[in-house]
Amino acid sequence: MGLPALALVLVAGLLHTQASPPARSFQLDYEEDCFRKDGSPFRYISGSIHYARVPRPAWRDRLLKMYMSGLSAVQVYIPWNYHEPLPGVYDFAGDRDVEAFLDLTAELGLLVILRPGPYICAEWEMGGLPAWLLWKPDIILRSSDPAYLAAVDSWLHVLLPKIKPRLYQHGGNIISVQVENEYGSYYACDYGYLQHLLGSFRALLGSEVLLFTTDGTRAEELRCGTLQGLYATVDFGPGSNVTEAFGAQRQVEPKGPLVNSEYYTGWLDYWGEAHASTSSVRVARGLEDMLQLGASVNMQYMFHGGTNFAYWSGADFKDQYKPVTTSYDYDAPLSEAGDPTEKLFAIRTVISKFQPLPVGPMPPATPKYAYGWVALRKYADLLDVLDVLCPSGPIQSQFPLTFEAIKQVHGFVLYRTQLPRDVLDPATLGAPPHSICDRGYVMLQKEYQGTLERDGQTALHVTGSTGDTLDVLLENMGRISFGANISDFKGLLGNLSLDSSPLRNWLIYPLAIDTAIQQGWPHAALPKSSSGGRAGPAFYTGTFETPGIAWDTFVKFPGWSKGQLWINGFNLGRYWPLRGPQQTLFVPGSVLHVGRPNNITVLELEGAPSTPLLLFLDRPLFNRTLSRST
Repeated sequence: MGLPALALVLVAGLLHTQASPPARSFQLDYEEDCFRKDGSPFRYISGSIHYARVPRPAWRDRLLKMYMSGLSAVQVYIPWNYHEPLPGVYDFAGDRDVEAFLDLTAELGLLVILRPGPYICAEWEMGGLPAWLLWKPDIILRSSDPAYLAAVDSWLHVLLPKIKPRLYQHGGNIISVQVENEYGSYYACDYGYLQHLLGSFRALLGSEVLLFTTDGTRAEELRCGTLQGLYATVDFGPGSNVTEAFGAQRQVEPKGPLVNSEYYTGWLDYWGEAHASTSSVRVARGLEDMLQLGASVNMQYMFHGGTNFAYWSGADFKDQYKPVTTSYDYDAPLSEAGDPTEKLFAIRTVISKFQPLPVGPMPPATPKYAYGWVALRKYADLLDVLDVLCPSGPIQSQFPLTFEAIKQVHGFVLYRTQLPRDVLDPATLGAPPHSICDRGYVMLQKEYQGTLERDGQTALHVTGSTGDTLDVLLENMGRISFGANISDFKGLLGNLSLDSSPLRNWLIYPLAIDTAIQQGWPHAALPKSSSGGRAGPAFYTGTFETPGIAWDTFVKFPGWSKGQLWINGFNLGRYWPLRGPQQTLFVPGSVLHVGRPNNITVLELEGAPSTPLLLFLDRPLFNRTLSRST
């Protein structure tokens, strides 16, 4: 090649180099104690949203409101059990299409802080871990147990290749990825497990992605939850001393950006306790204090909470089992229905002091409609439709088997036996401590006797004759999602006894209620003749039509006890007005039909009112008062 031609090539190469954009990067700067995005100092203000708690048609609305609040990023959990319901069976369709959700965040100009677990807590069923892990009863979760690591590795090899192209370094919008979740709060303190996860994340995501951990501010939490190679961040709420809390982070990360990965804007509700709330003034003041220090902040728990549809709500164990409500409103800046609240505007005002807000108005609250009263009729007692709900028939066992032993993940299992002798004087039907997981509805000769409950009533008095049929319907109220008790087996964990004499010869029916309802039952089935007023588990049906619109609504259960609601086959979750605080269930407009009937199915577990009615409102009720979100 002659000199003139060589010179042209060199000049062309130089021009190409000058025209190329700089490599995208998101890195830690330990000298200036900050993040660097594409080489420039960067601080994020983020909020958490759980796509699994929001119907897909509402994703854009919620994310747009978060963007218009002034957030530069969203933090996103990925619940493993939501996507791998059975070993090797994966579901990323519809509401579970996490790739579509992440692509939508990018379209709206939001960065993402991803928290793929494998454990996430999140007050989600079993902290996001699949219940099928407990099919191996002695498995040690969140540890170096080979059986657990094999399942984790298999899952990560499916999930993380979907994530890698969306990393910031590869042109996407995911700036950082959390490994595990508050591991310092778990008893195992297994550094080998964290080291294994670090190796897997690096192998599958590459060496450039920023990996981090999140833990509380106590020394023992940071000791067990952190690992060299993972940037350590902390979490704390508006009641904390900001300087002291970040001082705890500095004990393990002397240099680098200050980060609160979970700033608590609200709190969760448990069944039977008052509706939680957190002062907007305190939340705003704490946020401003952190931003003045130059910290990066994620508002979780929560910026938008959403709803624990179906059976996805988890539970805590604090001296006793505490199941989480269906509503995950969380007193968050965006309400359960996605409505901007006073708290959101207080946060937005604080953010405006530190960075420009997006131009334009905040999108309004979603429209609601009070569809009014809807009459239901009793379709059948649950005991009369076992052929539909358990078409494969019962499992025979000398003693009761757990949900996990019969490979039932969610919902309900019926246990049936017979009285071994005449019981003329009331005898005690009892269960060993901690063996009712979580509620058992007792019927003798199809007559409802009462309810046994975990950490509650564990005995009833019954009378009957030899050979009388004893049925106990066991309800899983959600597996524990935090702490040492996440190996939370369900069903009858011990044998029932009659005056201390163990009952034997059980028939065990795993019930596939959701499968039947999604296939059109009972609305597509022939009407059943049912005993009208009998208490105990029974199905009720009804229909209503919308007046040409399908808007969000809230359904109230006047006079009902406890149960589950489906509309058009969609499982809207548990209702329990007797226990509270939640009095209504959120019904997204996206599940409703326009121009044809909407099919309602209710499984009432204890006793429906003599005139079974539902009331559709345009606002939620907590503690029998109107929610502040409207």
